Amino acid sequence: MAKLSDEQVARAIEHLPGWRFQGGKLHREYRFPDFVHAFGFMATAAIAIEAMNHHPDWQNSWNRVTVDLVTHSEGGVTEKDFKLAQKLETLAEKLS
Repeated sequence: MAKLSDEQVARAIEHLPGWRFQGGKLHREYRFPDFVHAFGFMATAAIAIEAMNHHPDWQNSWNRVTVDLVTHSEGGVTEKDFKLAQKLETLAEKLS
């Protein structure tokens, strides 16, 4: 997939509330009721992530999961990142 221009990213990110374009990556911090929900989100998302073969840079701290998405092989954000972001949104909604 080809790297999207900054303008394309800005237009597409309008459809992903809570996400920002930061440091050349799609960025989002999720907050859950507690650690179990945050870790459950990561465990559930890992299955979908592996199926997409597109792995995020992410970290967990108690009830928070911070996610950064970029397609390293393309040197920037691609449609693949937006597809994964949408998948994460769907999963997070179910666990919040």
